[in-house]
Amino acid sequence: MSAQPRVDQTALRFQQASIIILLLLAFIVGWPWLVAIVGLVMLVGAIWPAAGLFRMVYQRLLQPVGLLKPKVIPDSPHPHLFAQGVGGLVLAAAVIAFLAGLALVGWALAWVVILLAAINLLTGFCLGCFLHYQLSRLGVTVWLPTWR
Repeated sequence: MSAQPRVDQTALRFQQASIIILLLLAFIVGWPWLVAIVGLVMLVGAIWPAAGLFRMVYQRLLQPVGLLKPKVIPDSPHPHLFAQGVGGLVLAAAVIAFLAGLALVGWALAWVVILLAAINLLTGFCLGCFLHYQLSRLGVTVWLPTWR
């Protein structure tokens, strides 16, 4: 019998806050390259969770020194990884827009990710998770990483 999956809510909230802060910094300073880095970090973390930079900073730096305390609850990580992957794809589209000379479109897409991460951080509603659950309910199989 396998153990019930668990998710550290503090790690998720740290990730959301990090995404918001970094993307706001990118917007304020006008650094599209930072949008690309955040998107890449999100995609890597969605495909290979153990290699996720936000997760590593939280687990190896902030948690051991006591700055953040884990809040682990029974929950499936798959909807959260799906949401992270969708956010990373939106930021990849933003980077393509920047490269195509469509800065306004690129920043608009970055702001979509900022706003959705803020809604998740402040209210606990995750649109990507909601989409994952709806797709699953419709019988659509969503690709998920097989390694942690």
